[in-house]
Amino acid sequence: MKIILTTLLSVLLMYSPLSVAAGRSKPVVVDTAEIRQLAPTVLYSGISLSKNDIRVAAEIEGRLTAMVDVGTVLKKGQAIARLDDVFLEQQKEEELATIASRQASVSLFKKQQQRYQVLLKSNSVARDQLDQTQASLQIAQSDMRAAQARLMQIEERVKRSKIIAPFNGVVTERTVQIGEWLKTGDTIVRFVDLSSNEIQVYITTQMLNLIQIGSPLQVLQGQTSSTAVVHSIVPASINNSRLFEVRLTPQENIAPGTLVRVRLPFTAARSVVSIHRDALVLRKGSSTVFKVNAEKIAEQVSIEVGVGDGDYIEVIGDVAAGDAVVVRGGERLRAGTTVSSTAFKAKK
Repeated sequence: MKIILTTLLSVLLMYSPLSVAAGRSKPVVVDTAEIRQLAPTVLYSGISLSKNDIRVAAEIEGRLTAMVDVGTVLKKGQAIARLDDVFLEQQKEEELATIASRQASVSLFKKQQQRYQVLLKSNSVARDQLDQTQASLQIAQSDMRAAQARLMQIEERVKRSKIIAPFNGVVTERTVQIGEWLKTGDTIVRFVDLSSNEIQVYITTQMLNLIQIGSPLQVLQGQTSSTAVVHSIVPASINNSRLFEVRLTPQENIAPGTLVRVRLPFTAARSVVSIHRDALVLRKGSSTVFKVNAEKIAEQVSIEVGVGDGDYIEVIGDVAAGDAVVVRGGERLRAGTTVSSTAFKAKK
């Protein structure tokens, strides 16, 4: 008897008005339709480039005695390669000896000059002897300065026999081998800065007026999306393609040489009523959205879609700015369903 009463009570509760209302309430996530400036966009191919991508060359002649491998990461000032400096060191020793000799001559002529100046006061020496000594002193001083200048040049060549990294980067290519004789200007390695990059993309003429310095653009790398800001526009076509070069600074570091896609506007933006793309319900070729009214009841509205920009798209129909539209859970809804909603948080 108790079992029968319990069963009847459960059935009554199941079909009570409160139970039915609770059963019809569907949890959904809603977003607000807004007026936005949208423009139709197109994806153009671009490439990530390093701002510092150079060919490091030999600054003096010499035989290559050492160099780092491809892929070596170096800090500014570290050695990339080294040239044989044996002959330069020998020339340096020779000039040091020459400077010492010239210094001795200068010291000797200075002493003679001082002695002749004293003797001249007592007429114990001819004026010509003093003049000749002063001339010899000037010649010796000039020879010493010339030898010192040659020494500085040799020391500079010794310094430049060590090829150093001009900035932090990585060796991406070697163009010579150890043991080769290099002339001044011969390329040794290609050296790339990985921490300072930009994106290069070419646009058509009609797009020139649609972007400007400082414009943020979406960059797609596979399934990853990021933002890059236009930092330079070349307003002249440099080849027969009639395309114009644009450079962008990405917010995230992208390895040089990486191919990317850049979303670019191809007509001017205009003010439209827009919703998040996730609010669209596509069924049998029709496009609808679910609005949630003040009574928390879902209303299904047929709409047409217009221009899109990223996650947001223009809607044409009975949707106004400020309307709450379902962006999560719409595939389970029917018109007239009571819903319990939470606010939508778009991904940044």
